[in-house]
Amino acid sequence: MALDNGAKPEAMHDATPISKAPRNQVLLVLRLVAFFATAAATVIMALNKQTKTMVVATIGSTPITATLTAKFQHTPAFVYFVIVNGMASLHNLIMIIVEIWGDKFDYKGLRLVMIAILDMMTVSLASGGDGAATFMAELGKNGNSHARWNKICDKFGTFCDHGGGAIISSFVGLLLLVIITTLSIGRLVKPRPATLSLV
Repeated sequence: MALDNGAKPEAMHDATPISKAPRNQVLLVLRLVAFFATAAATVIMALNKQTKTMVVATIGSTPITATLTAKFQHTPAFVYFVIVNGMASLHNLIMIIVEIWGDKFDYKGLRLVMIAILDMMTVSLASGGDGAATFMAELGKNGNSHARWNKICDKFGTFCDHGGGAIISSFVGLLLLVIITTLSIGRLVKPRPATLSLV
């Protein structure tokens, strides 16, 4: 490309910040939506509780009742689910702050590298929590006749419905985290500088 009328080569790089701005805005929006999705999953599962009185035996004509409570704390997989979704929410909240004000503290692009690494770690944790919770949800809904584990969703329908909603919300957050991680890694690839021809 020829340089006419004594134009300075530095002027040709003025478009770079403009090209980066839409990508940063997309990342901010994705992180915000992912934050709300994982935060909703955390709150819904953490508050998930149902108490029900059921007949457990009958002596003669007298029914024996017991009050049973289903809580997320009763299942380690659901506890792990709440923890990792809370961590994912906190991660996205911190990354939103870093994206907005982190340029002041950047050192030779180290900020982008750390963001990409933390994004990958968050995806790994969130996917593990979602997988564990999905397995337990399927077990609670259908049981396992081979292991003689009875289903509970026919007795604690509200608990299972709320848990299912939390898992769906978390999977939405996980999908967004995968997209965010891909974009974060893509930002590490520097574009090749344009070559100038004086012909």
